[in-house]
Amino acid sequence: MIGRVSIGSSFYHCISYCLEDKRELSEEKKLALAMQDRLQHKDRAEVLEYNNCFGNKYELTQQFKDVRKLSRRVEKPMLHLTLRLAPKEILTKEQLREVGRECAKEFGIADHQYICVLHKDTKEQHIHIAANRVGFNGKVANDSNSYKRMAELCRRLEKKYDLQEVLSPRAFLSPKDRLLPRHDSRKEKLKVNIQQTLKYANSYLEFERQMKVLGYKVLKGRGISFIDDKKVKIKGSEVGFSLMKIEKILHQNQQYARKNVGEEKKHDRNSQSISNSFNTGKQNEEKQNYNLGRTGEGFVKEILGFTGQLMNSEYEPDYIDPELMRRLQKKKKRPSLRR
Repeated sequence: MIGRVSIGSSFYHCISYCLEDKRELSEEKKLALAMQDRLQHKDRAEVLEYNNCFGNKYELTQQFKDVRKLSRRVEKPMLHLTLRLAPKEILTKEQLREVGRECAKEFGIADHQYICVLHKDTKEQHIHIAANRVGFNGKVANDSNSYKRMAELCRRLEKKYDLQEVLSPRAFLSPKDRLLPRHDSRKEKLKVNIQQTLKYANSYLEFERQMKVLGYKVLKGRGISFIDDKKVKIKGSEVGFSLMKIEKILHQNQQYARKNVGEEKKHDRNSQSISNSFNTGKQNEEKQNYNLGRTGEGFVKEILGFTGQLMNSEYEPDYIDPELMRRLQKKKKRPSLRR
């Protein structure tokens, strides 16, 4: 069982939260969620007990204000107590009503105005107590050591109703009990989410943006804190990731990213240089082959030209046969025949 204590100045807002559905959910969204998780999101609140008060949120608020006038000095007259069971644990409505009474007795408001309300929109049973710290005698309920008192009450109720026992916060434990190992699933989940986000984030803005996507609100000041979807605030140092450590990891990621970019550019330049050298060598080889081709072609032409010259007659012989000359002369001197 887990308990929570808070005080405030507004009766109306606390009573409205206890009695009404979540404001951010539309009617369609309530029906869709009910089909999805099989929980009651519409009319989620069931009043288990009215103590010295009655009516709707407006009537209750007015009644609380009337009694509050008995003590003008108190600045925060509203007391809000919450008790939540562990998953899969169930108590009857009468048992929950009795738990509410014991809680009211522990905080000194058993005779004050309060309502005990059961909410049915979560997997774990939980009740809310909205109480007036100012009694009918004008005295104000003491809220000192409220967290320690709540932790002790939860331990007693766990034993009484045979519920799962949960370790109290370390601050309320004995030195011996503080050495006991503890498992906080909420913190373990946050730790894993931070680790996974830091693997891919190179800047704080990118880190914060990704954590918001995972459902966390990030608060950065002198340190860093995270608020999950249940409005629970956890310091980064509680899960081993202080602001200084996160910034150091992000700085290393930036340097590594720059180094990779530089190596890629160097690789591209080397590749381009090799490509250019290869192309130049190829061009020289082609040019050399072309020149060789040209030389071979010229050599073939020279051979063919020389052969053609040999085939063509470039001179006349100096020697003439005398007999042939005489025959030609006789033919010239032969007289023509008369008719």
